[in-house]
Amino acid sequence: MKLLHVIPSLAKVKGGPTQILLEVVKALQDKGCNVEIVTTNDNGSEVLDVPLYQRVQYEHVPVWFLPRIFLPMKEFIFSTALTSWLGQQLKEYDLVHTHYLFSYAPTCAATLARWQNIPYIATPYGMLTPWALNHKRLKKQVYSPIERHNLNQAVAIHCATLEESRDVRNFGVQTPTFVVPYGVHLPAYQFQSQQRIRQLYNIGSETPIVLFLSRLHPKKRPDLLLQALSRLAALNHNFHLILAGSGESDYLRYLINLVASLGLAERTTMPGFVTGVEKDLLIQGCDLFVLPSFSENFGIAVAEAMAAGVPVIVTPDVQIAPDIAQAKAGLVVKGELDALVRAIQELLIFPNRRAELGENGKRLVSRRYSWSAIASNLTSIYTAIGQGKRLPVPR
Repeated sequence: MKLLHVIPSLAKVKGGPTQILLEVVKALQDKGCNVEIVTTNDNGSEVLDVPLYQRVQYEHVPVWFLPRIFLPMKEFIFSTALTSWLGQQLKEYDLVHTHYLFSYAPTCAATLARWQNIPYIATPYGMLTPWALNHKRLKKQVYSPIERHNLNQAVAIHCATLEESRDVRNFGVQTPTFVVPYGVHLPAYQFQSQQRIRQLYNIGSETPIVLFLSRLHPKKRPDLLLQALSRLAALNHNFHLILAGSGESDYLRYLINLVASLGLAERTTMPGFVTGVEKDLLIQGCDLFVLPSFSENFGIAVAEAMAAGVPVIVTPDVQIAPDIAQAKAGLVVKGELDALVRAIQELLIFPNRRAELGENGKRLVSRRYSWSAIASNLTSIYTAIGQGKRLPVPR
């Protein structure tokens, strides 16, 4: 069976879906799958420096890159070249797996797959949560009938959590769903990470580091975290915040001004988008990880923090929150200021509590979020679809 994954962009600045898909394809290759990716050369406000119109090895996986056309609706990521490529090449594949919603590439791929009688699977990446549907609501209201039709015509929909499966049903989609969580890239071990990260950012050796590592976007609520830390600073708690990530320039300016107005400038570092060794250092060198998001389909960075033995604080809207609560791998609190203040305060005061939660998180990740196990589940799903059988229940 020859598989094609379709995604609008593989730019790292696009966050979780890019990393997830690259790791999925690597793991599928390890299982012997014949799998490729097709995408555009989008890289946010720029384009990736990659060969076009040819199969290349990118991050150790086979990828076809096609040129995007820049439009005012930049998240749509339109590409006439991708349309032509799919029209000509799609018949070479036995199954198509689309990634993301409300974007041109997966919509085009689903439409052309139907015309050519090729089965396709869709992964929504949390785009059907109530918060996500209300964000840029007019655009999504216009696009929703197209997306609903595409999803209803798919052979299956891949959900990362049971909650996402419910979101699919609430969107008016009756296609069978299967739940396979995303896996976690285990960071390369960084020797003396706590000392090195403090030297890198000039942080005192006894100062606990609070890490926020995600796209800087209103959905992720870094502003709520800043307000909570302002309260704790007024109570003379010792901490340093690392607010890592990239985002729209207007929102970045808002956050910078908020840091200053709350008197947190000397307690806050904003290193921008981080990857590679610096990202691994941040995750392994921090003392606690906080993501008070309005809506989060999975939260790859949260799982990476748990893999490194770091206790996490999340809201119930991070959809792996039930796993975190059951495993006692972190604190799940309402997305309200007082609740967040109390949770951070608890972990700042009690290092033994941090260590306990962190060890539980490592066990959770090794048991549930292994890429090898996830690839095995996906392979069984793909095989069943290719053979016209009922979907197996992932284990």
